[in-house]
Amino acid sequence: MPDDSKRARGRPKAWDDKAGQNTIKSLDRALEVFVRLGEMQGATLSEIAGALDQSPATVYRVLTTFQGHGFADFDDQSQVWNIGPAAFLTGSQFLRRTSLVERARPIMRDLMEATGETANLGIERDGKVLFLGQVETHATIRAFFPPGTASAMHASGIGKALLCRMDDARQRAVLAASKLEAFTPHTLTAPETIIADLHAAKARGYAVDGEERNLGMRCIAAPVFDVFGEVVAGISVSGPTSRISEDSIAALAQPVMDAAARLTVAIGGNGRPAG
Repeated sequence: MPDDSKRARGRPKAWDDKAGQNTIKSLDRALEVFVRLGEMQGATLSEIAGALDQSPATVYRVLTTFQGHGFADFDDQSQVWNIGPAAFLTGSQFLRRTSLVERARPIMRDLMEATGETANLGIERDGKVLFLGQVETHATIRAFFPPGTASAMHASGIGKALLCRMDDARQRAVLAASKLEAFTPHTLTAPETIIADLHAAKARGYAVDGEERNLGMRCIAAPVFDVFGEVVAGISVSGPTSRISEDSIAALAQPVMDAAARLTVAIGGNGRPAG
């Protein structure tokens, strides 16, 4: 029998005790200062103290402590405090251990259960949508995009969700390099028509593939953002038009957008998209 007294632990024996004595109040206050400093993106001591309703002397001690470890920077000329480089280095450790696919899996499972339709995850690679993962619906009729499948961006819900959040130059470059094939009578192939559809998708927060890749199938997708607020992936639900009717698109779009927002947070992304 192993000696329990020598077993490595990640928590003390009373780890499940959530009482206040298991937290360090001064550290709680210090982290409040740190989080608010990041949110303000540069502020004076009085501004930070006022935002937190704490005394300037207390906030100053916290900031100088963070400064000593590189987590805060102070500009003598402007008298402004900012997040320091150590914060980025520490955050990078989280990003290195974060896997988009692993983080997406439980979110996609929840999305499939909430909508009853197949959930998909995809990224842009070489001007196409590369599907990274899928959680299939329990229903008999379903969409199927196994990991590794590539699809044309202009005729894909995820492809449109990615395209609509690219800057205009990159958007047009991707479309110009694509064949813009007409897969069905519903496929948009004229660049200006596609761009108008992308503008509408960006405005409402989700993109729709309405039988544009496969007749009888519809897809609703939303973008996922990285730490810089740039689009890095798309998450979607797809299924037959008999279940995803035009009248149900708006209702199904909300859980899709919620899932994309959850995944953005899960990978350390910025919920305020660039552009």
